[in-house]
Order: sequence, then C-alpha cells, then structure tokens
Amino acid sequence: MQEPGQDVNLNLQSVKEHSYDAIVIGSGISGGWAVKELCEKGLKTLLLERGRNVEHIRDYPTAMKDPWDFEYRLQNTEKDRVENPVQSLAYDESCKHFFVSDKEHPYVQVSPFHWIRGYQVGGRSLTWGRQCYRWSDLDFEANLKEGIGVDWPIRYKDIAPWYDHVERFIGVSGQAEGLPHLPDGPFLAAMEMNAAEKHFKSEVQKKFPERLITIGRAANLSESVNGRGPCQYRNLCKRGCPFGAYFSSNASTLPAAMATGNLTLRPFSIVMEILYDKEKKKATGVRIIDAVSNETYEFYAKIIFLNASTIASTFILLNSRTDSFPEGLGNSSGQVGHNLMDHHFRVGAEGIHKGFKDKYYVGRRPNGIYIPRFRNISKETTQQDYVRGFAYQGGAIRHGWSETGKTPGYGESFKQQLLTPGPWNMWISAWGETLPDYNNKVTLDTGKKDKWGLPLVAIDFRFGDNEKKMRQDMKASAIEMLEKSGFQDIKGFDYSTVGGDCIHEMGTMRMGNDPKTSVLNKWNQMHDVNNVFITDGSCMTSSACQSPSLTYMALTARACDHAVNELKKGNL
Repeated sequence: MQEPGQDVNLNLQSVKEHSYDAIVIGSGISGGWAVKELCEKGLKTLLLERGRNVEHIRDYPTAMKDPWDFEYRLQNTEKDRVENPVQSLAYDESCKHFFVSDKEHPYVQVSPFHWIRGYQVGGRSLTWGRQCYRWSDLDFEANLKEGIGVDWPIRYKDIAPWYDHVERFIGVSGQAEGLPHLPDGPFLAAMEMNAAEKHFKSEVQKKFPERLITIGRAANLSESVNGRGPCQYRNLCKRGCPFGAYFSSNASTLPAAMATGNLTLRPFSIVMEILYDKEKKKATGVRIIDAVSNETYEFYAKIIFLNASTIASTFILLNSRTDSFPEGLGNSSGQVGHNLMDHHFRVGAEGIHKGFKDKYYVGRRPNGIYIPRFRNISKETTQQDYVRGFAYQGGAIRHGWSETGKTPGYGESFKQQLLTPGPWNMWISAWGETLPDYNNKVTLDTGKKDKWGLPLVAIDFRFGDNEKKMRQDMKASAIEMLEKSGFQDIKGFDYSTVGGDCIHEMGTMRMGNDPKTSVLNKWNQMHDVNNVFITDGSCMTSSACQSPSLTYMALTARACDHAVNELKKGNL
C-alpha cells in the first residue's frame, strides 16, 4: 500500500481486482446524475459514498408520521442546539437523521460559516429545496463584462440542451413566461397560486411592469413521471418522499443507474485522496478509508468524477498531495479552495391583507411564488451602488388556530373562533448573488485531525461590500411591492446570516479558459489532469442569484457525454 503523498506505482494484480471504467465520488444531486449517465452509456461504474446506505421508501422512517407522533412535536431540543449547533439550524425532529453530527464531523471556522452536511446515499438531494431555475447569458457573461473573477468558458447555448435533458427526466413543474434572462424549459403543469398571491402578482405588475411574478419552478411532480409521483401536497419533502414525487438521487437517478447492471455502490467509503501517476500524467484511482472498519483500500478507473459537494471535494483535492502536485491535485493555478461563494438571503418583508376572507386553499403546496431578478438588467433597472442582482421567493397563507392559540376563552364560541381562519399573510424573501473573492477560501488545518486521522477543513468566508449594499435594496424593494399591493402592517426584515446558511456553497474549483487562473476547462475537466471531472458546486465561476442545483445537474450530464466520447476516442 502506498503512503499518502506519494506518486503511484501500481500493483497490476491489485488494479485488476479493483478496477472499473469510472469512479464517481459522492451520491448527491450531481453524483447521482454522473452515475446515471455513465452507466447508461455502458461504463462499469463504482459509486463511493462516505455515509450509510439509504434506500428509497424503506429508509424514510418519519415520512408518514403525524406531528403528535414525535416526542418533541417537531421541535429541536436544547441538547440538539448544544451538540449540533450548525446542523440543527437546518433540521427538525423529523429529518435530523439525514444530517451529520457536528461532534463526530468537526471543521474549523476561521470566520463564521455554517457547513450543513448529509452523509448518506443521496446526500443532500434528500433535503434540498427543489427550486429549479436556468441561468442565461446575463449570468454567464457578467464576469467578463464587469472584470470580476474570470470569464465562464461556456455560454447558455452550450448548456441549454442539457437543461432540457435534465428537466425532462427529473420533472419540473412551472409556468413558461418568455423572460430572456430566466429561460423556460419543458415544464410540467404549474402549481396554482392562491387568491392573495394572484392579487399580489396583478398589482405589482401593474405598478412595476419590469417585475414578473410567477409560480416557483420546482422539482415536485404535478403529474406522474416514469412511475414517480404525483405530489400529494403534504409538504413533508425533507423527510424523504415515499411517492417519489420530488427529485432525489434515491428515487430517480440511482434506480436508473442500478437498472443498467453497471453500477457498484459502496457506502461507508471516505475518500482520502485521488491517486496520480506522474509518468502518465493521469489519475489512476482513489484511496479510501472504510468508515466502519478503518481499513484502507484502493480502487482504479479510467475516469474519475468528483462530486462530493463543494467543500468536501476541495478537501479531497487539497489532500491529494504528491511530488507532482505538492499543493493538491491539479492545483498548478493555486486556485483550488479559493473563491468560495454562497447566496446571501433572509432579507425581505411581510404584510397582512384584510381582504379575500371568503377564499382559502387545499393542501400544503411544497412551493411558492418567484420574482425573477429585475435589477441591473437594462439601463432603466441599473443600480449604481452595486452590481448583479437578486430574486425573491415567497407566498401567502392564512393565519390559523396556532396564531390564536393563546387567546383566552372557552366553550363552543371559543372553539369556533379557533376554527375560523385569520387574515392573509404575505411574505417575500430575497436570494442575492455573491461575487467571487479569492480571499474566501477552504484550506486544510493539518494540525487538527478527525477520528480517521485526516486533517480538518478550515473555512474562511465573509460577505463583501457589494452584498451588503444589495441587501438594503432587497429589503426596501420588498416593502415597496407589498405597500403598492394593498398590504398592511408591513414589516421589513434582515435577519443575521453567515456563509453556508443558504446551503449553496460553490466556486472553489472554478471553470475557466486559462489554466493559470482556473482549475477546470469548459467540459468540467481538470486542466492539469484530464481524466478527472468535477461537476458539483465547486466548478462554478460565479454564483448568479438562482438556486444552482439544476445547473450542476446539466453540467454533469454534459461532462459525462464528453468524457465517454473522449474515452472512446482513446484520449483519456
């Protein structure tokens, strides 16, 4: 067995016993897509997941429970907050089993950063928010036009067919709007807005014609697709959906990969490093630690897809140090780990509307409204004090019994009061773009180790002046729209948020045209090691303001197609 940090001299017998056409590291949203595409194209593929196995339906233990079935009625305890100060920000009692233990999986916060993680087959695809929005050339061209970071090596036309490919498979419900900077896709039937939302849409678009309001584009099926769904409007998605009505690796891509007979899944496999042959100038495989036995193994493949999620993937490259790459595999540019981004959010406004008392809605729709970016689109919408923009998500609900539960009273009239819906409440909250910044970074703290003897990840991240200036407009514009739409008792908010809270971390192995300033080329292929592909959030060159997961999936499918074609040509 080779010692970590050495270039590889392969044992041929070991290679034969542990060889595959491809290795995929990570089984979340992008890793699931990688194995689906590679297996369907005929490659014998090994999927390595550092956490436990989770099988669709069988391993969703809370999916059908009612609130009163939980000991703490879906509330986190003081013990949760003390023992899991980071993860408990994202889970409740119904889904905490899909999140790691902060104590067992420590990391170093050089500055505050909340690294939310789910170590299991399916990763965070089991708990994601499911909002799906395409990017456009407004996003892909912004860095070049503004001289920020580096230019994206692709444009919308390069990825558009792959957005189509992904959306048709996962199923995205939504409304086509013809908005150039938020391209439409092959949507399933849109979910319906309620009365207050329709009113808000109508009034805002009368007074602000440049501000479109549409129903969210969500990977929740409004009709059955390939035996999955449709959505039951339970809004319990984060527990795992036994109906398969939202997209997850477990319900969708992994079963498709398994059906080919080409997939080998190995859970409890912590990837220490990617192995590199300096004579061939290629990666040859990976070295792992079995999370249960603590034994070390090596597996080999012609191509490797790194999809462990942004920060975990960064760890693997930085820990893959050899004489050829003393600063981490493929890090001749010095960019690996830098330019970390996460969306900034938790700013907006809410208000009450006293009309529509004869209107209500059915079910718990797992979706809301969406207001696409309307700043810095044209000369008329340009803000001089910041660049880029933001989008809103939101929705309207009627106050119910919980809002009046502390009202004094008794008897029949009191019960009737509790059963009578209260006024409509409308909220809108913004998600803003964060600019790439070399100083926002992920490094390794080699002086501190986890229980497997691996160095800890250290994260140093701060939002910049551009984000802070943008937040003022995010709040003010939300208040403005509610006021102009007839809502009352309006309250603006700007809650404290730090990096990681949005769980959209990206950017540490950015794509680019120049190997001196970027890590990946236009095919998500490492400039330095051309048989390693990285298609999770770490590949992103800028962050836009849209939820990024749809773009990860499209880039993954595109990169797999290129990798297999190059493999057939003998170029890998």
